[in-house]
Amino acid sequence: MLDEESRYKILKELEQDPDISQRELAKRLGISLGKTNFCLKALVEKGLIKAENFKKNTNKVGYLYLLTPKGIEEKVSLTQRFLKRKVVEYEALEKEIEQLRDEVKF
Repeated sequence: MLDEESRYKILKELEQDPDISQRELAKRLGISLGKTNFCLKALVEKGLIKAENFKKNTNKVGYLYLLTPKGIEEKVSLTQRFLKRKVVEYEALEKEIEQLRDEVKF
């Protein structure tokens, strides 16, 4: 299914750029267009986003992806968990760097 990090990144991108195309979102996230479509459908089904049709021009139909109140709450929660995980990773990396520096001091 859709892991937390993917949900976080998608919700973050949609919050910043709600009229982003699926193709552009896929490019920014480094995932396939098919996976992007699957993820967006899953987020709509979970009630985290809603997709509204709009016309960018007379020849193209696009979507506006809006975070629902539930989606905003989920993004905040995901952001907190993502931040905690990254801080732990950062602290472990700092410790490893310090150990490497000690090794090269002779």
